[in-house]
Amino acid sequence: MTNRDIVWHEASITKEEYQQKNKHKSSILWLTGLSGSGKSTIANAAARELFEQGYQVIVLDGDNIRHGLNKDLGFSDDDRKENIRRIGEVAKLFVQQGTIVITAFISPFREDRDQVRELVAEGEFNEIYVKCDLDICEKRDPKGLYKKARNGEIPFFTGIDSPYEEPKAPELVLDSGKCEREECTGRLVDFVKNSLA
Repeated sequence: MTNRDIVWHEASITKEEYQQKNKHKSSILWLTGLSGSGKSTIANAAARELFEQGYQVIVLDGDNIRHGLNKDLGFSDDDRKENIRRIGEVAKLFVQQGTIVITAFISPFREDRDQVRELVAEGEFNEIYVKCDLDICEKRDPKGLYKKARNGEIPFFTGIDSPYEEPKAPELVLDSGKCEREECTGRLVDFVKNSLA
């Protein structure tokens, strides 16, 4: 059997039917930024608020995904690309089910984020840059990763010895280095209400 033998089966329920039932559009809100910038915290806080207001929402978190689906991947450039490719495909499936997908991944390479954007229809991918200066992220260091990276215990650590490519034209910038979590969360929730209602 080869890939040519595999056939895509159309779903019996369309994305539009899900969206109509959910009373909102589906979309990927792709939170990207350095480790410690607050992506997971903001994603989960926003998901909670949206869920309580009746939105169909799911969070795909980088660490959680690496415990299961992507546990076979390391942190080389190729593995990082594959990590994002897989998550993009999973997020696409949720979008087709009418869900708002909030992802929290460093996703350091623009090309990878752009490839995920191309998986869904125009307007269904929203790049959210959780901006935070490296020195602030290092001071926060909630997992102790920067300290380990500086000590040479973690190679290829984004921001230290592996690059992070800032988004050129994100749909939203949340400056978590200057704003409190509640303000960043509120801005993300408002973005959803204004663009996906």
